[in-house]
Amino acid sequence: MDPEFFDAGQPCAVLTTQPLDRALDYLAPEGGCWLGAYVEVPLGPRRVMGVVWGPAAGDYDRAKLRAIHRVLDVPPMREELRTFIIKAADYTLTPLPAMLRLATRAPGLTDPPATRRILRLGQGEPDRMTDARQRVLEVIHEYGGLAFTQRELADMAGVTTSVIKGLVKQGALTEEDAPKDLPFPHLDPAHKGKDLTEDQAAAAASLAKGINSGLYGTTLLKGVTGSGKTEVYLEAVAACLRQGRQALVLLPEIALTSEFLTRLEARFGGRPAEWHSGVTMTDRRRTWKMVAEGGAQVVVGARSALFLPFRDLGLIVVDEEHDTSYKQEDGVLYNARDMAVLRASLCSARVVLASATPSLESWANAEAGKYERLNLTSRFGASVMPEMRAIDMRAETLAASTWISPTLRKAVEERMSLGQQSLLFLNRRGYAPVTICRACGHQVACPHCDARMVEHRFLKRLMCHQCGETIPMPEACPSCHVEGKLAPVGPGVERLAEEAAKVFPEARIAVLSSDLFGSARALKEEIKRIADGAADIVIGTQMVAKGHNFPLLTLVGVIDADLGLQGSDLRAAERTFQLMRQVAGRAGRTELKGLALLQTFQPEHPVLRAILSGDEEGFWQAEAAERQAAGVPPYGRMVGIIVSSEELNDAFDVANQLTRHSEVLREAGAQVYGPAPAPIARIRGRHRVRLLVKSPKGVFLQKVIALWVRNVRVRNTTRLTIDIDPQNFL
Repeated sequence: MDPEFFDAGQPCAVLTTQPLDRALDYLAPEGGCWLGAYVEVPLGPRRVMGVVWGPAAGDYDRAKLRAIHRVLDVPPMREELRTFIIKAADYTLTPLPAMLRLATRAPGLTDPPATRRILRLGQGEPDRMTDARQRVLEVIHEYGGLAFTQRELADMAGVTTSVIKGLVKQGALTEEDAPKDLPFPHLDPAHKGKDLTEDQAAAAASLAKGINSGLYGTTLLKGVTGSGKTEVYLEAVAACLRQGRQALVLLPEIALTSEFLTRLEARFGGRPAEWHSGVTMTDRRRTWKMVAEGGAQVVVGARSALFLPFRDLGLIVVDEEHDTSYKQEDGVLYNARDMAVLRASLCSARVVLASATPSLESWANAEAGKYERLNLTSRFGASVMPEMRAIDMRAETLAASTWISPTLRKAVEERMSLGQQSLLFLNRRGYAPVTICRACGHQVACPHCDARMVEHRFLKRLMCHQCGETIPMPEACPSCHVEGKLAPVGPGVERLAEEAAKVFPEARIAVLSSDLFGSARALKEEIKRIADGAADIVIGTQMVAKGHNFPLLTLVGVIDADLGLQGSDLRAAERTFQLMRQVAGRAGRTELKGLALLQTFQPEHPVLRAILSGDEEGFWQAEAAERQAAGVPPYGRMVGIIVSSEELNDAFDVANQLTRHSEVLREAGAQVYGPAPAPIARIRGRHRVRLLVKSPKGVFLQKVIALWVRNVRVRNTTRLTIDIDPQNFL
């Protein structure tokens, strides 16, 4: 008998996606099942999804075992993915069922294969346009003509199915039968790509050599902004396709996918699969199934695409690998960059970490020889790196509540006269970060969090950026109830846009901030309009720094270059350096020369001096030396512990128990700091107490932490969250 096959009636263990502490024993169904089979099993009165995980534990009364209800019509989970889930769970100290949920997050997996009725945009026009009909047609247009089921389209447009049926009857929508889950178009690696420079060709050849070896390896592809890193790693994708293997490209921002997919389609003659929150549920199921069956050669996606059931994964590209959005900060806490390296090591795949400003972790791994490093030192074609200058705000004269300096104003006006675009960058969403009462001094705070509510004037609301709570903009102070005394303090991008409209009355102004777009598709459309020249001035938050290409943009003005240098985050200098260099890199990406101006009150600050001088290696070496001396990542280990509860005393009780019983940590050479209230001490009504564990690099902290927390009693109302390798300390 095959050890990976369970005959009908034979006991086997099934790991479900339910929050249980172990796999459960079931009897194999009629016809048997394979190890790794996706199954539906009875659990109490319900049927839930699970995966056949191995032989039964055997500590059961066999007569009481229930049979697996059925095996799903998808290929079994490969051993490589099962091992990845186990190792990722062990590393992040996450329960296995929670990790399995990431790998089965596709709708309709339990549905039998069949045809489905799908809707597309038709040729007809409705006899009259209602708000409901307008919303339906807007959704169809927004998603670029993708196919929808009737229920999916109705839900997304917020209408009843009768509205959809009416549009079908009038020809505005067409309905057709289509097979579910067809393979994606074939991608041709021999399809003509762009001509590469000598640097690019050498880097592409090196990556192809690694892929052709069939062995695991990680390469840091470091290139200045605009150097053509994308073209280089697309050649690596081509090499992977020539080997008959699958490739995964991770992007940090959904809005980047539209332009990237167009480039990938031009390179390979077909559109790849997508996996992110902007994809319809129907297409998400199709991607999951085709990845498992080999009907999707390339997937472009967000961090969760790492958990797709690839049949033969040969390459993972992590674009903008330094980006903090690769760290999942709620639910399962994992860093997609690190997990990409883990997954590739288990399936003999290659990893390409691409960035103009790498994370210090990746830089240190390359320095230590763990990663190969490839450098692209010049921009592609006729473009050159932008000139960078500081504007010393101590020498500028500004009116109260204004933020655009005379020097920056003059530079923008020059660009406008030449028909070129300017970007004004401020890493702060909304209109103003604080709303204060001039009568009593009260600052409007979130009722559920220890955080101030941010005014979003375009939406006419106050919003908490911690929990998402919004309230209408009050007319009177919530504390003293005096009307007309609430005033904004400090700038956000909306307030900056208001100032820019006054300073540049003739300018066409576009604001790029995630709050202002109802969907990823709407955001993509706005980015395309800007790239096509539909704006003179772009005002944006950090999302504009993530790989966008605006050919006419030649000036970048950073409104507050000092903003990221405040606070006690150990990565503050690194993140400021990365963000400023990335933002500056949006300027002059064609033959037009670029200029970046940084408004600062401390131009002598070491980080700003490094940014302006362009001495990147010098900055990394100095930053690495400081971190090494302090024994902090990447030269030491850290684990963040958050204890949260509706009662502050309950949270502190658990935190104090942990501190009192920390002998196992001290014996391993680790130190515990805290407990102390978290910097944001209350979120969503829950009080938060923080501890920080620090240890030398060689300590296997996960095992020690697991032993440490095991003996602490935690009430049902209290949550203990463990964050391995924390990226933020709030």
